[in-house]
Amino acid sequence: MTPSERNIAFFRPLWRRVLLVVVLTVWTGVEIFYGDRIWAWITGAVLAYSLWTFFLNFPKEGAK
Repeated sequence: MTPSERNIAFFRPLWRRVLLVVVLTVWTGVEIFYGDRIWAWITGAVLAYSLWTFFLNFPKEGAK
């Protein structure tokens, strides 16, 4: 099993992907609330990448 296959296997359950996106959303909100624009941009970028990777571009169940 290659490292990328292990990562996909770890994130296969939907609840893990949703939990990560929720945590990143809250973290970005906290940074915006406290006015730290640099960290808000960084966490927002990671949030956008996570949404793209885990929901729009994630391999389907039967795909290899």
